[in-house]
Amino acid sequence: MTSLLNLEVLQERLSALETEKHVSACMSNYMGLCNDLGPGFELESLMQLFTEDAIWEGKGKRYSKTFGRHVGFNAIEEMFAKYIKAPGHFSLNVHLLSNEVITVDGNEAKGSWILMQPSDFIDGRSQLSCALITAKFRLSGKFWQITHFKTENKFSRPMSVPWDNSAALPIPK
Repeated sequence: MTSLLNLEVLQERLSALETEKHVSACMSNYMGLCNDLGPGFELESLMQLFTEDAIWEGKGKRYSKTFGRHVGFNAIEEMFAKYIKAPGHFSLNVHLLSNEVITVDGNEAKGSWILMQPSDFIDGRSQLSCALITAKFRLSGKFWQITHFKTENKFSRPMSVPWDNSAALPIPK
């Protein structure tokens, strides 16, 4: 009996670890796709990461006003559609995630990350932003999808020079 119980516990632990990996991959995929938002980007690949009833929202004094709250698949898609109109918004956009914490509860999970986001904009401005990302996920069929995405700005700083510079990289001689 003890060995069966141990096997069940190990199976539960393995399942939780696999779920954490899938949830982490979902968020990583989301951020990677957001790096590429611009004219010609197909929103379908990004929108597949959201459930039909998902919520996407900016939190805190800066992001609640800047991004607002979007309830439902269509509202989220409309929000992202603004970023793919010509001439575009970003000339460089990189989402760097750290401090990942994911908890699993059956077919649901939640996670948090710290995001650092260096951006160059089409209009010549540049910025460094840091945000706390919290998200909820649900297993939909065979895939984990985002049910509630929140981003809360921790700081933003305009940069005096663009992040991307075409100068040759220094290497040792």
